[in-house]
Amino acid sequence: MANPRESELSYPLGDALPAPGTVLEVAPGVRWVRMGLPFALDHINLWLLRDTLDGREGWSIVDCGIHSDATKENWERVFDAHLDGLPVLRVLVTHFHPDHMGLAHWLTERWQCRLWISATDYQLAKLASSSTVGMGGDAAAAFFGSHGLSDPEALAKIRGRASYYPSMVPAVPSAFRRLLDGMTVEIGGHRWRCLVGYGHAPEHISLFSESLGILISGDMVLPRISTNVSVVDVEPEADPLTLYLDSLERLLPLPEDTLVLPAHGKPFRGLRARIDQLQEHHAERLAEVVEACSAKPCHAAELLPMMFRRPLDLHQTTFAMGEAVAHLNRLWLAGTLTRSLDPDGVYRFSA
Repeated sequence: MANPRESELSYPLGDALPAPGTVLEVAPGVRWVRMGLPFALDHINLWLLRDTLDGREGWSIVDCGIHSDATKENWERVFDAHLDGLPVLRVLVTHFHPDHMGLAHWLTERWQCRLWISATDYQLAKLASSSTVGMGGDAAAAFFGSHGLSDPEALAKIRGRASYYPSMVPAVPSAFRRLLDGMTVEIGGHRWRCLVGYGHAPEHISLFSESLGILISGDMVLPRISTNVSVVDVEPEADPLTLYLDSLERLLPLPEDTLVLPAHGKPFRGLRARIDQLQEHHAERLAEVVEACSAKPCHAAELLPMMFRRPLDLHQTTFAMGEAVAHLNRLWLAGTLTRSLDPDGVYRFSA
C-alpha cells in the first residue's frame, strides 16, 4: 500500500525521472536508468556505476530489467549515448526476481562479462527459469487453495502461469561470481559493502558505499510501497516476515543522511524513518490479523480485504495471498495463533 508518512522522507532529485533509454546522474559516477514493467508496478530502477576492472575502464550495471524487446532496445540506447564510449565490465544483480534478473544472460553475453550475485539467488534463478517454483502452475494453485483461495477462474489462471518466470528470465548465465554478506566490492575507487537481506528473496544483496553515502537497496527498502514478503508453495511453512523485519534492523546503523537508491520509486533520504514506517506497518497488520483470528478461525484469502484495501488484479492477488500467509505463519510459528487443517482441506488460524 502507499506510504501515508511519505512526507517524512526527502527526495533530493525532486520529481526528476530518467526517460526510457536515457540516464540521470545521481552522484559522481552513479547513473540512474529506468525501465518499464508490464504490471501495476510499472517500472524498475537500474544503476550504472563507473568502474575499473582488470585494468579496463568501463561501467558496472546493477540489476537488469525483464527480458523483452523494449528493455533491450532501451539498453542499446543507453549503451550508444550514455557510457562515454566505454564497455560494461560486470553485471551485479541484487536478487533473482525477474525484473532484476531477466536480462542478465543477454547483458553478460552482449558485453562478455561476469554476473555477480548471491549463490542462493543464482541457483534459484537457474531452477525457476526452467520450472514454476512458486510463480504459478498446479503447485501454486494447490497452495493458494489450501489457504482459502476458491475462485475457480483465479485458480485456473494461476495454473496457467507455469511459464511466468521463464517468460521474463528465459536463460541464466552459466557462470557467476558469488556475493556474500559483509564482503566488499571495489567499484570505481569506491568500496561497496554487501548487505544481505532475507524475506523478500532468499539472499538479497544490497550495496552500501560509505565514501559516496549511497545505499543501493534493491527491493529491501522502497519509499512509497512496502516490500512484498511472501510464502510460496515450495516452502509453505516459511517465516519470511520475521526474516525481513530482522534484516531491516541490520540496516539501522547506516548513516541517516544515506542516499537510498531503491528498485522502485525515487531516490530518497530518510532511511531510518522509512524503516520505522515499515516496522509500524507490519505491526499494525499483525495486530489486525490477531484480532480477526480472535473473532473466528480465518484463512488467508478472507484476510485480503482487510490487509489490502484496494481492488487487486490476479498478479497482485498472488502476491497478496503470499503476504497474508507470511503474516499468519509468523504469528503461528511464534505461538500467538494455532493452525488447523479443516475437512475442506483449508488451513485456518485461531487466536
